[in-house]
Amino acid sequence: MKKISVLLTFLIGIGFATAQEVNTKPEPLTKKGQMLIFWGWNRAMFSNSDIHFKGQGYDFVLHKVVAHDRPSDFSYHNYFQPDRITIPQTNQRFAYFVKDNVAFVIGVDHMKYVMDQDQTVKFSGKITDPTYVAMVQNGQIDLSDSEFLTFEHTDGLNYINFGLEKYKNIYNRDKFDIVWSYGAGLGPMFPKSNVKLFGNERSDRFHVAGIGLDGRTSLNFVFWKHIVARIEAKGGYINMFDIKTTLNNKPDKALQDFAFGQFNFGIGYTFNTRKNN
Repeated sequence: MKKISVLLTFLIGIGFATAQEVNTKPEPLTKKGQMLIFWGWNRAMFSNSDIHFKGQGYDFVLHKVVAHDRPSDFSYHNYFQPDRITIPQTNQRFAYFVKDNVAFVIGVDHMKYVMDQDQTVKFSGKITDPTYVAMVQNGQIDLSDSEFLTFEHTDGLNYINFGLEKYKNIYNRDKFDIVWSYGAGLGPMFPKSNVKLFGNERSDRFHVAGIGLDGRTSLNFVFWKHIVARIEAKGGYINMFDIKTTLNNKPDKALQDFAFGQFNFGIGYTFNTRKNN
């Protein structure tokens, strides 16, 4: 999360500094009626999280669980083959400019969250099954025994977000522009969580599990008024209060909340949807 904070500060600083150097206000690149379509990739990081498991015969919390993202190895096969482009950690964005330099944005952030298996965490609560009670030693449990738990949102940690972004053209030339943006968003979490608890068959299904919110800032390098290369930093908060942990309709579930950060990069295309007056 510290890296994302530094990057957010850096991008905002560049935006303000460069804006001070522009002596004349150029015509807005992002006029009312324009649309931006974006596809990119991300690296993500997550704060430690308390995960609460509830179900028949158990009600317990694992404290300060460590997790990381899982980027796919870079290759044409993983990133650009048409039937596999949604497998890596990706970002999709559709922005419509409701007024000059202000866009309404719909996005899907496909992150991946993987609990580190090689860790020992504090345990509190109860389990009635003596096999798994015996795994708790001195108020702690070693999660390296995957029979107790595997816990991932790898298909993935999907954040469907709606937001507003403000754009400022900070460098303007005939065939090249730099546009700084900042904004915020919120929306539902729609993960496909891969959870295997107590050796049961793995739960693996899409489900609306909670909500997320974020702040973001980006630099957009625009070539020939249409082709966009973007780098973006995003930070936010996720609260998932209904993570499915079983394959059936039992009330078993997990709850967790955590802060997250992303570094995003990718390409886009912007075009007019209205005729110029």
